[in-house]
Amino acid sequence: MAVRKSIVTLLATLMALVFASAGNDAYAGKAKSHRSVNDKGSTKVCSKSGKGKKRCRRIRVFQGHGVAKSNLRDAPLERPSGDIWVNAENLSEEVRVNIFREDGSYDEAALAKLDEIFRCKRTNEVRAVNPKLYEQLSRIQDHFDKKRIDLVSGFRFAERNSSRHFHASAMDIRIRDVTIKEMYAYAESLDPGGMGIGIYPNSGFIHVDLRAPGDPSYRWTDLSGHSSGHKKKGKKGSPGRTKPARKPVS
Repeated sequence: MAVRKSIVTLLATLMALVFASAGNDAYAGKAKSHRSVNDKGSTKVCSKSGKGKKRCRRIRVFQGHGVAKSNLRDAPLERPSGDIWVNAENLSEEVRVNIFREDGSYDEAALAKLDEIFRCKRTNEVRAVNPKLYEQLSRIQDHFDKKRIDLVSGFRFAERNSSRHFHASAMDIRIRDVTIKEMYAYAESLDPGGMGIGIYPNSGFIHVDLRAPGDPSYRWTDLSGHSSGHKKKGKKGSPGRTKPARKPVS
């Protein structure tokens, strides 16, 4: 009898655990069904037809894909003018420089000025941005009649380390009176391989980044709002420098 009672008790315990697990799974499934725009779920897009009727459909917030080698640039990139005129929107700072010296080498003082304006807005951290990214920035400016480029986000210290912003090799940019579709198309034409290019229709900018050697190119559309990383406290009035930041030279 004692053995039978033990078996019955054990079976009852196991069944209780099974039902509890099922209930938790059902709750988890229910929770996952309520997704916001910013967690890479879907969003509703509505448009009016010719008869004025409103039609809506749901589309994915984030849509990305790799790039076939045949769609990459096969011609060498032309040397840019080196001119850069950029306004950091979140810092209310502006700079105009040329990244090249007369002998064709990089002007370290000019790069340092750009690094300052590309700094993390949340922590004031400064990092030496990949100068090849500045070259692409100059090419984009040259192409669009040397119009001023507005920098939405550059280096982001308060960011996940998988982000190219964290590695100081990414920028979110826009140009007044130039559509982001035009900017996106031109940025694509500059990719010989190893670039990430994204378009953010709801935020009105494009993302351009340089990836690690050997990493494939990638394209995406993101309909969520812009986020520049989680807030991280830094010392007020004392900009930190993460190695290797360039120091302005005369």
